[in-house]
Amino acid sequence: MRPPIPDEPSPLPDFCSLPVLFTLLVTGALAATVVWLAAGDHRDFSGYSVGILFVSWLVLAMGVVLCLLRAPLQRLPGHLPYLAAWLLMMPIVAAASWVAHGLDEALHMELVRAGTLAFVRDNMLIAALLGAAILRYFYVAAQWRLRLAAVTRAQVEALQARIRPHFLFNSMNTVAALIPLDPAAAERTVEDLAELFRAALGQHEQGDGTLGEELALLDRYLAIEQLRLGERLRVERTLDELPCDFPLPRLLLQPLVENAVRHGIQPLREGGVVSLRGVRDGDAIEIEIANPLPPSPARGGNGHGLDNVRRRVAFRYGPRAVVRAGPQDGRFVVGLRLPLPDKGKGDARTDRR
Repeated sequence: MRPPIPDEPSPLPDFCSLPVLFTLLVTGALAATVVWLAAGDHRDFSGYSVGILFVSWLVLAMGVVLCLLRAPLQRLPGHLPYLAAWLLMMPIVAAASWVAHGLDEALHMELVRAGTLAFVRDNMLIAALLGAAILRYFYVAAQWRLRLAAVTRAQVEALQARIRPHFLFNSMNTVAALIPLDPAAAERTVEDLAELFRAALGQHEQGDGTLGEELALLDRYLAIEQLRLGERLRVERTLDELPCDFPLPRLLLQPLVENAVRHGIQPLREGGVVSLRGVRDGDAIEIEIANPLPPSPARGGNGHGLDNVRRRVAFRYGPRAVVRAGPQDGRFVVGLRLPLPDKGKGDARTDRR
């Protein structure tokens, strides 16, 4: 059994990313708005506009500095990256406030009524409070993501470590029946079983596989089922347009194909066709697995495998990924839409492996 995953240090947010910059800008704008509203009868809309401009400029300056220094900050132990980021905000705010007060005096705008030191001090105090609050928010969000990653890894490992007993028993019976009749086919079946077991039990710590590897695994699984079901199982593949190097969590498609065989082909005396279709559509690939609908649902289906696939896809690819499933024209269809990695950025979700 794999030892428990120790608590990992929470990574600093990517201050170059648009969501983080947007969060900082909104927080700064809200702070400027609160200060403006607190002025009561002395509100000055032009001053408010300049204040929003000043805050936006200040946030962008802090974002650039923290973005450039994120790598060395992240190497600090424990919670020191967040403390160092908070301390870096103070001189940036002080310098920006000093420059803003000097410009106000030089241009005779009279937007700042306080003295230079008081203006710098007040801005540093506001920045210290807001900076601590927002860094605390980023820290809690990072901790939540780490906990979610640990839970999802545990779920993925549980799925990968599970081989359905009925499939194992059926496969071994097939091997036993083939040994006196066709030893070569029996040997190939044992090799296919070994590959399936290796994927299910031994490779989940290596991160993602590729679509090509998963399709090769599907071929081995279907070869075993073909020996057992014979002509009742017919497979149609249209997968040539898919990139074989597309990063894919291991054993993502195999449970779906197994469900298609178990619930769509096995209950039918005449069998049926399992169709595997894949196309590249813009910035994503689409994979569709379809099987015939039997007159009555097969016993033992509870939807856990499909739910697990949905969670793994959402965790690995984010909100742009889509998993849909349901009856369609007399067949049960499972469709996956998975976004392609951004060019020039590699796989941006390396924390999810």
